[in-house]
Amino acid sequence: MDRIVVQGGRPLSGTIPIAGAKNACLPLMPATLLTEEPLTLTNVPRLSDIVTMGRLLESLGVEVSPMRDGKVMALSSHALTGHLADYEIVRQMRASNLVLGPLLARAGHAVVSLPGGCAIGARPMDIHVTALEAMGAKIELRDGYLHAAAPGGLKGAEIELRFPSVGATENTLMAAALAKGTTVIRNAAREPEIRDLADCLIKMGADIEGAGTPEIVISGVDRLHGATHAVLPDRIELGTYMLAPAIAGGSVELIGGRLDLLGAFCEKLDAAEIDVVPTENGLRVTRRNGRVAAVDVVTEVFPGFPTDLQAQMMALMCTADGVSVLEERIFENRFMHAPELVRMGAQIEVHGGVATVTGVERLKGAPVMATDLRASVSLILAGLAAEGETVVHRVYHLDRGYERVEEKLGACGAQIERVSE
Repeated sequence: MDRIVVQGGRPLSGTIPIAGAKNACLPLMPATLLTEEPLTLTNVPRLSDIVTMGRLLESLGVEVSPMRDGKVMALSSHALTGHLADYEIVRQMRASNLVLGPLLARAGHAVVSLPGGCAIGARPMDIHVTALEAMGAKIELRDGYLHAAAPGGLKGAEIELRFPSVGATENTLMAAALAKGTTVIRNAAREPEIRDLADCLIKMGADIEGAGTPEIVISGVDRLHGATHAVLPDRIELGTYMLAPAIAGGSVELIGGRLDLLGAFCEKLDAAEIDVVPTENGLRVTRRNGRVAAVDVVTEVFPGFPTDLQAQMMALMCTADGVSVLEERIFENRFMHAPELVRMGAQIEVHGGVATVTGVERLKGAPVMATDLRASVSLILAGLAAEGETVVHRVYHLDRGYERVEEKLGACGAQIERVSE
């Protein structure tokens, strides 16, 4: 099992290219189930979750070509041979449940295991199920699998999500594209990844209005066709690498970075006395003189502060001047990185969904253990600012969401390496 070793105390300088968004690519891949014609995706990130989704689609009969030039993936669902999303694949990644809506729309039935993934709290499937049932699907839970059928086809419906779930919005959006009649999704998720999926579906012939707003209107069509679509930049990778020079010092340009993807996050960086300046090729991030200022953070659905950047922001606040309060409102049990940061000398108190961080002058390197994807990279960021050596164990989590992290940071002057056990 690999581990990441970081020698801290080195300011960063250089450029980091931002990859395509994992959270955009994962719903785009099962969109191929909606058409018999090929779907080609460009700017695809090379991540283990993308490989897992490819394996799941192949188990359903989808032809998934190896990525060309490292970033181009062709998918073809001209002859589906299965409708079972097996537990052995689904347990590795929660986004596997995104085959449910497309399979129901295309084949009229699906059997999908309840998902697995990071242990960061419940991400209930009932929102997905309720939305699809409103469209006429019959869904039962038996032996850990959702058995879904729509023998008469899915029908348009007015749906109000009890929570603006990204996954439920994506599943419903794909299912509604081929449903009979008009579907209205209210309290829909507004994340950029929703807009990206809708843009791809529109290229495939779908009739969608309002994606990126709380109300999406989908007029079902009889069939969709193939298309080519570029995956949008990964805003979570972008935010993570924006924090690297903020923590370690120095100045880094993020190639492909966009302010519109991280408005609330950029506001917090400005309050923390971190400069973010648009450039011709992306964004440049520079830490101002001295320690960063402590800021309070509350995670919210988009366009609020992303829960997927909360752990990384906590790492920054560990050496901030003052006391910061971070409140997690999206997922329970998402402060598992806090005890590991404490091992490095951080002063953190956690009470339920609220963490209070009292900044210290400097962190100390230590052996730490990653508990989930975002926690793993937060510990690497903390290691950049720490005195001495930090060893991050169980970095298989990291490979689910970050490609070549040690190469990208190393190119900017970080002393970081991946070591096999």
